[in-house]
Amino acid sequence: MMTNSYTFRLLKEHDVAEVLQIERASFTLPWTEDAFKNEFSQNKFAVYIGLEDDGTLIGYCGVWIIVDEAHITNVAVLPEYRGRKLGEALMKKIMETAVEMGAKTMTLEVRVTNHIAQSLYRKLGFQDGAIRKNYYSDNQEDALVMWVNL
Repeated sequence: MMTNSYTFRLLKEHDVAEVLQIERASFTLPWTEDAFKNEFSQNKFAVYIGLEDDGTLIGYCGVWIIVDEAHITNVAVLPEYRGRKLGEALMKKIMETAVEMGAKTMTLEVRVTNHIAQSLYRKLGFQDGAIRKNYYSDNQEDALVMWVNL
């Protein structure tokens, strides 16, 4: 059996189409093409790391690094690649990248019903913070804000 060769790389604007495929396969409220194009071309705080399997983009994670605080914008892995600890690998890589860029803390929002993601974040040292009421516009679900000191 052939083993997968997973690699990380910095994503750029030309990666938007592949990022969108992962985004749409992963979220009920996917970001738009314009939103991602803006992230890559206009947002000086944004950094996106991609995860590839033999040259094919299978996951990504975005972060905004503002002074010494990192805010995860999104993290996603194609459904057929889930359950292989790739989301964890992406999170560890983005945390490492944030530290290299001067971040001291990291935060994110996660749906209150997304216990799988919350479990991963807690495993990586994140702690529960506040609740953002009606954060998700598709169903008015609350978001749990989580923090970690890097």
